[in-house]
Amino acid sequence: MARMRLDDLDLPVIGAPMAGGTTTPQLVAAVSAAGGLGMLAAGYQPPEALAADVLAVKELTTRPFGVNLFVLEQLDRTVLEPQVAAYRDSLAGEAERLGAPLPQPSWYGTDHLEDKLALLAAEPVAVVSFTFGCPEPAAVQRLQEAGSTVLVTATDAAEARAAAGCGADAIVLQGHEAGAHRGTHLVAATPNRYDHLALLQEVAPQTDLPLVAAGGVTTAGDTRRAQEAGAVAVQVGTALLLSPESGAGATYRAALRDDTLTETVVTRAFTGRPARALRNRFVAERDGTAPSAFPQVDQVTKPLRRAAAQAGDVGSTHLWAGIGWRAAQERPAAEIVADLAP
Repeated sequence: MARMRLDDLDLPVIGAPMAGGTTTPQLVAAVSAAGGLGMLAAGYQPPEALAADVLAVKELTTRPFGVNLFVLEQLDRTVLEPQVAAYRDSLAGEAERLGAPLPQPSWYGTDHLEDKLALLAAEPVAVVSFTFGCPEPAAVQRLQEAGSTVLVTATDAAEARAAAGCGADAIVLQGHEAGAHRGTHLVAATPNRYDHLALLQEVAPQTDLPLVAAGGVTTAGDTRRAQEAGAVAVQVGTALLLSPESGAGATYRAALRDDTLTETVVTRAFTGRPARALRNRFVAERDGTAPSAFPQVDQVTKPLRRAAAQAGDVGSTHLWAGIGWRAAQERPAAEIVADLAP
């Protein structure tokens, strides 16, 4: 079976894989059915849940779609465990106020990457992408032999070279404008402030691989400028958050329309990994205090964030958003994707 080429897409728009329930099978199917490429977010999921989501998308559309996987860095537990414990202790008052537990984090593999790779080798999808690092070349080859096109996210030229070196078919260049987690290959790395156009300008002369531009894309003009700079497609997430197919909850949706939330910042406060979010009370009080430990900080704060979201408390939960969040519209995903095409 011939592997998919990104320049064969009817519309040069990829739906960003937004983990934690925001990207639903319905959203993936809608993006793909519109002529773009929908991407399931397999991060945090057990393999059984991923298998169910893949089946659900296949029942909704016959169009190609993809799956995104995390590549988690092996952290130095001896250094970071005391820091995570101290951060956890600092959240005791927040947990009491919200009536939420503060779990002990796991320092062992919890994302089941090998099991997910086995699943996708046995039940291939058109595209498999990786975030937070490079997979082993053998894993890339295994997926390619199964018929999948493999993408790797990079945030600078060195990461792009690493992506090419592991055998990736294409590279997603994520600019600083993007919402949610930065795709830096090292958890402790301080993210640069290159936008996607600057990344394209730097990386395009260094590789023949197709490049996807991610971060801050909200208009057809953004897509056109990215293509003129060397991108074969754009990847969008924030633009789709208010679509009916999105899994964004009521509190999240309300926050994106809240006039009192006026800026986004890149913070480790919620997960230990740099992520762009709307600046709310939790960020204001805790930005710069969380250790560089992912997914451990994420595991500690997740019950707090879930309780806050259920209570409608926009000040205490994570509100991932790119710099163009004000342009997000409450419209069907297919219409949004169509309008992003140049």
